[in-house]
Amino acid sequence: MAYQGEPGAYSEIAALRFGEPAPFETFDEAFHAVEHREVSCAVIPIENSLGGSIHHNYDLLMQHPVTIAAETFVKVEHCLLGLQKASVDVNGKVLSHPQALSQCRNFFAAHKNLKPEVAYDTAGSAKIVAAEGNPAHFAIASKRAGELYGLKTFLENLADEDWNITRFFCIAHEEHTTDLYLRKKPDTSKQKTSIVFTLPNEQGSLFKAMATLALREIDMTKIESRPSRMKAFEYYFYVDFIGHENDPDIHNALTHLREFATMVKVLGSYGVVE
Repeated sequence: MAYQGEPGAYSEIAALRFGEPAPFETFDEAFHAVEHREVSCAVIPIENSLGGSIHHNYDLLMQHPVTIAAETFVKVEHCLLGLQKASVDVNGKVLSHPQALSQCRNFFAAHKNLKPEVAYDTAGSAKIVAAEGNPAHFAIASKRAGELYGLKTFLENLADEDWNITRFFCIAHEEHTTDLYLRKKPDTSKQKTSIVFTLPNEQGSLFKAMATLALREIDMTKIESRPSRMKAFEYYFYVDFIGHENDPDIHNALTHLREFATMVKVLGSYGVVE
């Protein structure tokens, strides 16, 4: 199971639910590994309850021949990690991923002696702090990362809000989904479907697209727009809703949508892994 980051990253925690984690430096490399069948699947973050969507990964879903096989949710519990001999009362710096730093503004407001510094990854920050051996340097990462790199946990639950949850997609090559071996099978009792579509630049076209779902009482759970990169000021619309693409109402809704949308792609119908 490919994931982006170092061992101890929240993405690794998600990957462990599906299979044996394999770290990659970037999301692009993880998608490339799935496309070229170097790994069975990749587990990628798609949105965070505080930070919002990970837009780059939405773009990658369009650029690679992959499908969503499952989703899972990981509670993000940021900890302040440092060397055993460190002290939070001295002047120092705190390394972490920019999104993690932005989720801990209240902590930095209360500890003005500690200055945030952007790093490429939460667990990677813990790895750097352990390697540098500087007691004035700290990391914000998971408790698991601290355990892996021999760091002390000074503070827990640093996020400004308790409901800090990241949603992950487990993605597979679009030609190899029926024989997937997952450590834990998704709960398919209440499935979701994710689609992406483009529309003609005509008055009311988005209303018509949403009406294909609303008229059939299909429960839409998310809508997101992204620049198409094909032409200025044209957009991809990403939509999630409850149900499987083969359900009669959803099949009819997608057929209706294809009558006027310029492109419709089903990204996957999938269950959740707890």
